[in-house]
Amino acid sequence: MRIALLLALTGTSIVLGAGAAFADPVCTKEPKSAWMSEDAMKAKIAELGYQKIKTFKVSGSCYEIYGYDKNNKKAEVYFNPVDGSIVKE
Repeated sequence: MRIALLLALTGTSIVLGAGAAFADPVCTKEPKSAWMSEDAMKAKIAELGYQKIKTFKVSGSCYEIYGYDKNNKKAEVYFNPVDGSIVKE
């Protein structure tokens, strides 16, 4: 019985730990009213050299893109929606 309980608790902590690794980053705590518009953010992304954007979306507290960088390499990037800075690449 103790072994089963120990295995159950260990398995639960492993599952919870793995789930945290896949969480979106926290890009801002500001309300959406403080965010750049999607059009302004898309212009900022283009200025940063990202091209051929396949997906642009709101992901948690971030703007997220899937596309290509200036070296034509695949990119998945999370941006702070308030100032346009890169949070995770």
